[in-house]
Parts: sequence; structure tokens; C-alpha cells
Amino acid sequence: MGSCDPIFLSCFLIVALPLLSFAVIMIFTWRRHKLSLSISLTCSTIPLILAWSLFYKLHNAVTLAKPIITQVNWLVSDAVIVPFGFLLDPVSLLMLCIVATIAWLIQIYSIGYMEGDPGFARFYADLSLFGMSMLSLVSASGMLQLFISWELVGLASYLLIGFWYEKFSASEAGKKAFVVTRFGDIGFFMGLVFLTFFMKDLNIPGLGIFDINGAALTHKLSEAQVTLCALLIFCGVAGKSAQFPIHVWLPDAMEGPTPVSALLHSATMVAAGIYLITRLFPLFAASATAMSVVLVISTITLLLSSTIGMVAKDIKQVWAYSTVSQLGFMAMGLSAAALGGSTLFAGYYHLTTHAAFKALLFLCAGVFIHHFGTNDFFVMSKDGGRKLMIPMVTVTIGALALAGIFPFAGFFSKEAIMAQLWHLPNKLWVGLGLFGAFLTAYYTFRVIFVMLFPRKDDNPVWKEYYVREPGGHGHGAHDDDHDGHNGNHGVPWVMAFPLIVLAAFACVLGFMQTGLEKFLLGESHPHEMNYLLLVLAVGSALSGIGLAWLDWGSPAAKWQGFIRKVPVLENFFIQKWYMDHFWRWFLNTVIYGTFSRIFTYNDRRVVDGGVDAVAFSTIGSGRLLSFLQTAFVQLNLLFMVLVLAGVGLYLLMGR
Repeated sequence: MGSCDPIFLSCFLIVALPLLSFAVIMIFTWRRHKLSLSISLTCSTIPLILAWSLFYKLHNAVTLAKPIITQVNWLVSDAVIVPFGFLLDPVSLLMLCIVATIAWLIQIYSIGYMEGDPGFARFYADLSLFGMSMLSLVSASGMLQLFISWELVGLASYLLIGFWYEKFSASEAGKKAFVVTRFGDIGFFMGLVFLTFFMKDLNIPGLGIFDINGAALTHKLSEAQVTLCALLIFCGVAGKSAQFPIHVWLPDAMEGPTPVSALLHSATMVAAGIYLITRLFPLFAASATAMSVVLVISTITLLLSSTIGMVAKDIKQVWAYSTVSQLGFMAMGLSAAALGGSTLFAGYYHLTTHAAFKALLFLCAGVFIHHFGTNDFFVMSKDGGRKLMIPMVTVTIGALALAGIFPFAGFFSKEAIMAQLWHLPNKLWVGLGLFGAFLTAYYTFRVIFVMLFPRKDDNPVWKEYYVREPGGHGHGAHDDDHDGHNGNHGVPWVMAFPLIVLAAFACVLGFMQTGLEKFLLGESHPHEMNYLLLVLAVGSALSGIGLAWLDWGSPAAKWQGFIRKVPVLENFFIQKWYMDHFWRWFLNTVIYGTFSRIFTYNDRRVVDGGVDAVAFSTIGSGRLLSFLQTAFVQLNLLFMVLVLAGVGLYLLMGR
């Protein structure tokens, strides 16, 4: 299709308007906050309307096998043609609507949260850049275009995480996120290079087209080639979606404003990796080796992050580690589907439901932080957090969905993933998934019970938990000059409205499972009820909630947690499995101590030494030749006579 196609124009506007908003605000209106807000909201509302319009018009027309592709040639050579365009199929249409909706709700919410901040206009400009990057990423028709958008997402996240750049910890967190994710992106880029070498084509779509997924399905690529490309691309997935061992950037990303945390953790940046696996599912599924690696890494990620979430006191840190664990859970579902010969629905469905309840949890956390000026949910409990009715009710709804309790959305999507794990020959994986669900329910309701049931002033647990950090703020909370809203006021309607909308999604998305499955796969497969698995899954979630009640909710609770009985293990979790220590050692020993030293030696001795050698030889030869010119006429004449004599002697001897 050409550039005059109305679908192309609609997609182009979806991507271009947020970019226009970013440019206009940063160049012209960055000092005028209300005008910048109007521009940003307008340029996010129109893409929202267009995305849902495309979904309504095309949901019956597109399938995974026959997507709508509208594009123009971008780069053309004898060997490779690189297009710029848009791929509309069930996967991209649903993701377009999710990203546009979440981004719009967060812009509404930020009106109240960021009110009075001196960087208000810059914040909305950065939000627009982030929205453009994600909308372009999920609709890209080729891998090069997707990779460019992928890197723009990284740039925008750096700007948003380090938004309060004058605060050292925020600046360091932004740099850490940017640098760590680059480790994964190096592998991603290498995977694209190999795909270009093997195929001469970077189009994405499915069957019927000479492209990446089609080549994997029709065995145009060998198993070794598929495995190599899939594992390299998964490096990028591990970076963006915070999979072990390069997950360490994500908790530090909480230094950004809370709306940024909600944006990163719901359906945008960190979900981009899971979206990429879904987007290239035929390629990944064609390699059992690659998907086995994904299954192992995602399972480690699920358990690691769940255990750390059990001991964190920062409410944003708890939700951050829950995001890491749920991303691992999604990757487990996708890899289990590939290894068990099933469909991608379960993992992608959990991505959809997670978008709603995780954005809800972070935005509720933002209300409490905005109100109490701390990230420590123990302090929020003491100061009367449960009196804020709307955020308290909605955060409980989000927690029920995250824990997988019926009838909330997380129950249905988690059960779908458990069913995929159950079909694997080795039942270890479903056992670890159930254990992860138990831990998720425990650390989630640890927060809820502490918030709902504060302790009295004479309780000894106050000395341990109810102590504000220096300056009166928890980790990542507003500085005094950033907040200014810590009084006992109610919840502004612009902050309450997104909570209510997202809570509604968390309540109803579970009942849309059949419709979403039919939309994504073209048909709804009948599912045989596995009552044993259902009992195990529900039992693991309820057991986690019950143990959390005994440790944190009941009047007799000691507020210590069962892990306190094993101090070594508790400290291991508090130290985040020493992963930050490992990376610090790795940087100091391997990167700085080895590679940097070698490169420095090469630069100084080989590169600089070679250049210096040329310079010194030039100077030396010049000095030698300078002796030929003495400025004495007699010597010059003598030299000429000797040369002529030598020439004459040579000629005479030649005869």
C-alpha cells in the first residue's frame, strides 16, 4: 500500500503527533506550562481515538496469518530493501490500544501529581517522546524500524528516570538504566545483523510473505541459524524486560516520578521485550534450545524478584520487583507454549491484564507518596493511609488481580499460563510457577495488610519500621522543592479518575478471555478444565495471602515475616541476591581492570605510539636533510662539482 492509504495516514498520525508535541514543547513552549499541557494532551488524545478506531474497523479483517501491511520503501540497495511502514494484526492492534490508553491516563494523572514542578512542561515533552517511541515500536512492519524505536524508548526512559537530574540518585539511576539495557541491545543488534546476512530481508509478518517469521515456519533458516538469531534477540528482551541477570536497572528506575514508574512498568518499556517475543513467536518457537534457555532464565527471574519483594519497605520497590517477577511469568508462559506446541495466547493475555493492574498499583502508590511525602508504606500506614478511600480500595483491587484471585483479571491470565506449564513433560516448571504465585500473593498482601492495619504507638515494631529516612522521605520520594503537596488534602479528581478506570479494567478483563483469544488466534480453543491444577493454583495464592495475614495483618502479627527465622536468607534477599555487588565486581575487575586496561595500553602504546613514531621519524629525517643546506656558497659549489664529477666518471666507465 502507498503513502496515500488512509490506514497508513492513521498510523502515521498516531506516531507523528506525539513526536510533534515533543518538538513543539521543547523548542517553543517549554516555559508555558498550561500551553504545553494542552499540546501534549491533544497529541495523545488523537492517537488514542485513532488507535481504537483502527481496532474497531479492522478487528474482523486481520489475522496473524494475513495482516494488513501498509508501507513505503525507505532504504533500497541491490541486496536489501528496508521499508518504513506499519503492520496491523491482532498482536499490534491490541498493543496499540493498550499503549495509547495507558499513556493517555498517565498524562491525565500527571496533571495533579506534577502540579507546581518547575520541569512540568519538560516532563510532558518527555512523556510525548516516550509515547511516540512505543507506538512506533508496536506497529513497525520491519525489524530495523522496530530497533530504532526500541532505542528511542531507551532514550526516553533515560530522560524520564533521571527527570529530577539535580538529585544525584536520580541521575545515577537514569544512567544505570541506559547503560545496562545497552548490554542487551548489543546482542539484539547482532541478531539483526545475522538475520540480514541470512535473509536479506527484515520484514516481520507471518505466513505468505518472505520474511522473518515466514522463513522460520517454512524452514528457510536452519535450526542453528534460528537458535543463534533467537538467542541474540533475546539479549535485547532480557535488557528491556529486566530478565536475570541484567534486571538490576529496573528497581533503581523508581527514582523517576511515580507516573513514569507506572508508564515503564505497565504496558510500555518493560513489556516491549515480551511483545518482541510475541511478535517473533514463530522464530523463537522454531528453536527448542532457545526457548529452553528463555524458560530457565525467566523462572530464575520470577523467583529472584519475588523473594526480594518480600523484604522491601519502599512501596514502589515492591511493585517494581513484582513487575520483574510477572515479566518472568509471561516469558515462562510463552516459552512453555513453544515447547509444548501450544499458542502464544496465555503469555500475551497476561501482558494485557498486567498492563491494567500494574499501572493501577503504581498510580495508587503515587497518590500515597504525593500525600505523605514518603515511599515507605510502613510510614504511610502510621500516618493514616487507609483513610484515603479511593486509592485504598483501588490498590486492593490491583493487589487481588496481581495475586490471581477470582474474579479479577490476573486470575484468568495466570491460570492460562499455569495450564501451559502443566503441559510440559517436566512438572518442575509448573511447581516453580505455583511457588512464584505463592510468593507473589504473600508480598502483595504484605503491603495491603500493613496499610490497612497500622500498629499502635506503644507497639515495639514502631522502632524498627516507623522510622523515616534522613530528610523525612523514603527512597525515591519527592524532594521538598518537588512535592509541596504533603498536606492533608484529598485526592484530586485528575488523579482519582485514572485509578477508577484502571480498576474497572482489572475487574472486567478476565471475563473477556474468550473474546480476546478469538481475536488474537482467529478462533477460541475449547479448554478442558483441570481441577487439580485449579485447586493447586488457587490454593497457592490463598496460602500466600493467609501467611501474609498471620505475619502482617492479624492482631497477633509480629510484623517480622516468616523469613526472619532464617537471618542469613533474609539478609541475602535484602542484599538483592548480591547482584548489584556482582555487577560492581564485574565492572571493576573485568571491564575496568581488564578490557579498559588493555584498550588504554593499546591506545597509548600502539595508536599514540604509532602516530608519535611517524612524527619523530619525520622530525629526524628533516634534521638529517637540513645538513645539506648550510648557506655557504663555497660548500654548495663544491657539492655541485663533486656530483657532476661523479656523473661524468659514471658515464666514462659505462663506455
